[in-house]
Amino acid sequence: MIRPIIQGAIPIFNVGLRTGTLATRFALVFILARYLDAAAIGYYGLFTAAIGYALLCFGLDLYVYTTREITRVERAKQGRLLKSQAALVGILYLLLAPAALLILPWAGLPPGLIWWFLPILVLEHLNQEIFRLLVILSRQITASVLLFIRQGSWAIAVATLMTASEDLRNLHFVMSLWAGAGVLAALGGLWTLHALRLGGWNEVVDWAWVRKGITVSSAFLVATLSLRAIQTVDRFWLQELARIEIVGAYVLFFGASSALNVFLDAAIFSFRYPEMVVLGSEKLDELHGKTRLMALHTLGACLLFAFASVLAMPTLLGWIGSEIYIAHLDLYYWVLAARIIYSLSMVPHYALYALGRDRPLIASHLAGLGVFFITTLAFTQVSRPYAVPIGVLISMLVVLLWKSAAYLKMLFHGAH
Repeated sequence: MIRPIIQGAIPIFNVGLRTGTLATRFALVFILARYLDAAAIGYYGLFTAAIGYALLCFGLDLYVYTTREITRVERAKQGRLLKSQAALVGILYLLLAPAALLILPWAGLPPGLIWWFLPILVLEHLNQEIFRLLVILSRQITASVLLFIRQGSWAIAVATLMTASEDLRNLHFVMSLWAGAGVLAALGGLWTLHALRLGGWNEVVDWAWVRKGITVSSAFLVATLSLRAIQTVDRFWLQELARIEIVGAYVLFFGASSALNVFLDAAIFSFRYPEMVVLGSEKLDELHGKTRLMALHTLGACLLFAFASVLAMPTLLGWIGSEIYIAHLDLYYWVLAARIIYSLSMVPHYALYALGRDRPLIASHLAGLGVFFITTLAFTQVSRPYAVPIGVLISMLVVLLWKSAAYLKMLFHGAH
């Protein structure tokens, strides 16, 4: 009697925890916008975009391969795979870190922020990999707790301390709290991994496995880098087309709309995705049923979020009190539409991934990147501040249509 109640409460608790993280992250971007000027928000956005893109370059998207493989081996051998992945990542940091530090000043980041880049990158990378591992090992609650420490706790601290003290209203204080929370989450994550008692840590690095992983994930890396490039180049390109204050408005609206993805990942994707991977090789009818259910839930969540955020945005901007955000409120509608389309595209994405259909995923991302550059260049002649968000929206639509068409073709013509 008690066990079913506990089992039923676990998803609710997980959603609640992720929702709490979502709420703090949603509030953070508005707190920063209230206490920092638009230019600082713009630089914060450039910094976070650079971190996000570097995570892909330094990790080679190897987790795509690792998460498939680690569930197929016994616990006594899982540690060796993780050790092998860590060895590769260590080499990549030695090779790529100097290049990153040379590129960032050229890309427009202030020198003061560049000093924070590598410490925060390392912490984010470590915590991200631990989070993914815990999810695939069905330790969603632990993963969510660590995610809250990494993303939610310092957002609460920023909001509290910036409200209390004007001296703390600067980006360096924000970065210090970000890094501090990353340290705490990393310690908790490493302790959790130790408690899992995974075997194989004392074995030598499996370089053959690493080479195979690079081969398998390289195609995914190209695809992911293409998609992430859209969400990285957009801010730097907008800085060139307009000015850093417009980037600040774009970052504010992008951060607000990104809350949708955090919720979807917590309430829908993190639970359905592991099930779909298992069903993809065995029970196709059940997989298609899960996909339809995911699509309905995702669409409903997107519509609800759009309705609530559009109603709330003018009030939130009024609370911030900065005229530049109010003057560019139309940017939010473009950003929100792109975010919704991207969220919907994740439904056929997970289905195709579960079925091992990687080629259409790669092709869709490459096509999206090409469309982004073409449409943004075209609309630059019409409106420089809006060329980038329009380009992002159209590119996301191409990705959604491409993935959906590939999944429907597979559904009607069979998976084999």
